[in-house]
Amino acid sequence: MKIAGIVKSSLIDYPGKASTVFFLGGCNFRCGYCHNPELVQGYGNEIDPEELFDFLKKRKRFLDGVCISGGEPTLHKELPEFVKEIKELGLAVKLDTNGTEPDMLRDLIEKGLVDYVAMDIKGPAYKYEQIARSPVNLGNIKESAKLLTDARSREGFSCEFRTTVCRELLSAEDIERMIAEYPEAPPWYLQRFYNPGNILDNEGIYSAYSSEEMEELGRRLCVNVR
Repeated sequence: MKIAGIVKSSLIDYPGKASTVFFLGGCNFRCGYCHNPELVQGYGNEIDPEELFDFLKKRKRFLDGVCISGGEPTLHKELPEFVKEIKELGLAVKLDTNGTEPDMLRDLIEKGLVDYVAMDIKGPAYKYEQIARSPVNLGNIKESAKLLTDARSREGFSCEFRTTVCRELLSAEDIERMIAEYPEAPPWYLQRFYNPGNILDNEGIYSAYSSEEMEELGRRLCVNVR
C-alpha cells in the first residue's frame, strides 16, 4: 500500500473534526477533472507508515480523526489493518471512496473500522463510464451505495454522497436523474468543479457553473452545495 501524500492538519476534510488526511496512491478511474493526477497514476512521494504513526502518536491530543483519501483507498488489501492501527490510537476514521469495491467497504463497516464514509457518485448510470473514463461495474456502485444507506438507517452510520459538477459533463437534468437513481440517499453534496492548474486531463475542456447556478441547482434538486 502506497501512502503518497499527507495533509497534517485539516478542519474541512472530516466534518466537525480536526483531522490528518492520508492520500493513498492508485485509482481505477480516470476522471478528467481529477485534481490529484499524480495520485491517480500512482506517483508521488512514498511515505513510510511508521513515520506516519509516530506523527499521529505525537499529535493525537490535537486531532479528532484521520481521513483516508486517494486515489482510491479500497483498492488496497492492506487497508483494514492500516485503519485498525489508527483506530487503536483512539482516533475516528473517515473514508473517501468511489464505491467500486463493496466487499472491502462492507468489511470495514461491519468490523467498525470506519466512522464516516464519503462516496463519490459520478453521474447518472448512462454517463458513468464517460465521466470516469474507465470501465465501470454499476452493480458494485449500487451495492456500495445501498451498504451506506442501510447502515445509516439501521445504525445511524455517518455517511454522505458527493458529486463534482462540471458544466461539460452534467446538466441539471443529469443531476436530477442521478439523484432519482439513489432513493433514500444520505446527505448529498454537489461540489463545484475547481481547476487548480493541473488536472488529469489537461487537454480537455472543463468549466465550472457559477456560484449562483450551483445554488439554484441545490434549491431545485433539494441537495446541498459546496
